[in-house]
Amino acid sequence: MARLIDLSQTIEAGMTTYPGLPGPVISDHLSRLDSKNNYDPGTEFLIGRVDMIGNTGTYLDTPYHRYEHGFDLAGLPLDDVADLPGVCIPATGPELGPETIDDVPVLGRAVLFATGWDRHWRTEAYGDQSHPFVSAGLVEALVAGGAVLVGIDSVNIDDTRGGSRPAHSGLLAAGIPVVEHLTGLDQLVGVPFRFFAVPPRVIGFGTFPVRAFALIG
Repeated sequence: MARLIDLSQTIEAGMTTYPGLPGPVISDHLSRLDSKNNYDPGTEFLIGRVDMIGNTGTYLDTPYHRYEHGFDLAGLPLDDVADLPGVCIPATGPELGPETIDDVPVLGRAVLFATGWDRHWRTEAYGDQSHPFVSAGLVEALVAGGAVLVGIDSVNIDDTRGGSRPAHSGLLAAGIPVVEHLTGLDQLVGVPFRFFAVPPRVIGFGTFPVRAFALIG
């Protein structure tokens, strides 16, 4: 029987996703109590409001995040983020080199790296610069191999010890979406699955949270 595996971090008011970036503010635009004034007795609604940056929780980067003329969320093809055959690779870091995908079929696949860094989520250790990251050499191998999406369960797919971002630069230049802050990837290692990570269609926006999940069986 097919089953769904949720790979997304839960978004909560005030939480930190990436050190130094603001957490979301979650509030009521229209409370249930106030809505009673607008409807018949016994009828009430809640209209919620979220004020957040695109880099919140588990999110997907489109080329527009890095490049002014790259496609944005509204231009993101569904074929690139939904019902993708996936492969999940166990990896230890911090630097993941091209040998990480030796003998791994990546053509036409969502390639996910299970580093186990999600165990630090919502702790100070999560943003530590010792986190696992994808090297420039591995990016070249992924692009050459025909990967269509790349994801990781770390705080950043790039090395954050400096200002260079070769993973974002190389993957997004090739039109390959990036999903960061995944969780639970250990459940997918060695298992055939289909991957989904679909954001809303927003014009002029490069990054947005997704409900990432895998379909197994």
